[in-house]
Amino acid sequence: MAVANILLSGIVGSTAYGLARQGSDIDRLGMFAAPTEALHGLHAPKESHVTTAPDRTLHEAAKWCRLALGGNPTAMELVWLPDELYEVRTPLGDELIGIRTSFLCAKRVRDAYLGYATQQFRRLENRGDGSFSADTRGRTAKHARHLKRLCHQGLVLYTTGRLEIRVEDPEEYHAFGERVAADPAAALPLLRHYEAAFDETPTVLPERPGEAAVEAWLRRVRGLFYTADAVTSCSCSQASSMP
Repeated sequence: MAVANILLSGIVGSTAYGLARQGSDIDRLGMFAAPTEALHGLHAPKESHVTTAPDRTLHEAAKWCRLALGGNPTAMELVWLPDELYEVRTPLGDELIGIRTSFLCAKRVRDAYLGYATQQFRRLENRGDGSFSADTRGRTAKHARHLKRLCHQGLVLYTTGRLEIRVEDPEEYHAFGERVAADPAAALPLLRHYEAAFDETPTVLPERPGEAAVEAWLRRVRGLFYTADAVTSCSCSQASSMP
């Protein structure tokens, strides 16, 4: 799948978290700019392109901004990656990284991270008592690791204003996943702990995100990528390209 005008892209998922093991997939997430003139037509261009083998998701700039403003944990990772995990990083991508805190607000971060963690717990509950196939057990352990990571990342973001991508102790997460795979109910105390921590810990985040900075960035993108000719000239500013 060839997608033009990628502004920012990098490796996310278990590799970024430090949780990858032999055989783990490499997940990529990125953002592209659709030609502005195409947005005015009868049929809007696709807002997302998703492929497997390789696993890659690319969101159009406006859609990514909406996801991030909503606190979406997966989208948010894109602007907090360690430098070495970026595969495409353009000047506009750097500008976006520079305003990444503008996407944050207390309620949306709390609701999104705890909400996604709760979804993972519901999946665990639906798996039963642990007496299932090895494949299902592996997926259960993975969901448990996601639950623990989302809770930790969300609380750190809520209390410090910074998103930590890499986990401190990967083996602790894998051990937790195995415990929960054997007994899904073992995840509930951790979820309850973090729910209480969000309630009891002061936040450094504002009540509302800084939408003015986001709007200004997106309008700059629209101006630079208005026509197909403009797209071609702007694309050469990419610092690197995806494999």
